[in-house]
Amino acid sequence: MQQTPSSSSCGGWLGGAIRRIEADYQRSADTHLIPLPLPALAAAGIDLYLKDESTHPTGSLKHRLARSLFLYALCNGWVREGTTIVEASSGSTAVSEAYFARLLGLPFIAVMPRSTSPEKVAQIAFYGARCHFVDHAAQVYEEAHALAEQTGGHYMDQFTYAERATDWRGNNNIAESMFQQMARERHPVPAWIVVGAGTGGTSATIGRYVRYRCHDTQVCVPDPEGSVFSAYHRTGDATLTAAGSRIEGIGRPRVEPSFIRTLVDRMIEVPNLDSVAAMHALSALLGRKVGPSTGTNFVGMLAIAREMRAAGRQGSILSLLCDAGERYLPSYHDAAWVQNAFGDIGPAQQRIDALVAG
Repeated sequence: MQQTPSSSSCGGWLGGAIRRIEADYQRSADTHLIPLPLPALAAAGIDLYLKDESTHPTGSLKHRLARSLFLYALCNGWVREGTTIVEASSGSTAVSEAYFARLLGLPFIAVMPRSTSPEKVAQIAFYGARCHFVDHAAQVYEEAHALAEQTGGHYMDQFTYAERATDWRGNNNIAESMFQQMARERHPVPAWIVVGAGTGGTSATIGRYVRYRCHDTQVCVPDPEGSVFSAYHRTGDATLTAAGSRIEGIGRPRVEPSFIRTLVDRMIEVPNLDSVAAMHALSALLGRKVGPSTGTNFVGMLAIAREMRAAGRQGSILSLLCDAGERYLPSYHDAAWVQNAFGDIGPAQQRIDALVAG
């Protein structure tokens, strides 16, 4: 007698869903590794690189996370045919999850602060998803839980599951890709990898991978002004809270479960104006606009490069180009908006330009 496939088999809707996600992955090439030649640093034996995550189909690093979260939820039996997906997101994760929800024919609701950029809201809507707004970033968690209960859906909860949904030992994760692409460079094993933290999943994946492979690489998280992660890293007190970050996509008002402090060797606290100034400086160097979280990363890279140069140490520093700046044209790339939101950018721009010039 023919048996009906169980919920754990690769038949039926579940198998089709997994195959669609894996087929989507196979259609995508790896993201580029971009050398960032700064003559004064290069002459001192220090090389900077950016892995360009803006080239994913949904335009940001969060495409990797969304794929992993969907596969994790599917294989755990949390998501089935017709399940409404709910996520708490400041933007990019919601864009990427909306893409995968549409790929699987699932309803999707993104819970986000009203301050989220209109460009990201439009991208989420483009994929057929619904945006649900709250007044303050700290409200997204409870609201997402409530909506999942009301709809009988599944709260994806990137802030809890980001660090465990990705196989940190390899399997084409971002860390493995980084080291493969660095293999023929002057300093193939980076002295430092610099990554901002929103969920903390990327720093956790990279931190575990470098230890698993026994690489002589340290992990630095540049933390934007207003985020709680730096204080938590310093004290270990998971009950701490903060005002919250104003650099979209990174930094949090509370300690997230996916931020594993023991996997981060160093934190650098970055003022908002420095993040924006570095975003502009890096955009000029690359000839293309980048987003503000990439600016935060660049501040961290420059700080470490200055210290390495002063100590006479050579090596490579690797970071991420998180997303493209076109998403932020009316905000972080608009001088009047920056002046109104953060104040005079002039002194910060001078500091960053001096670091770039060496």
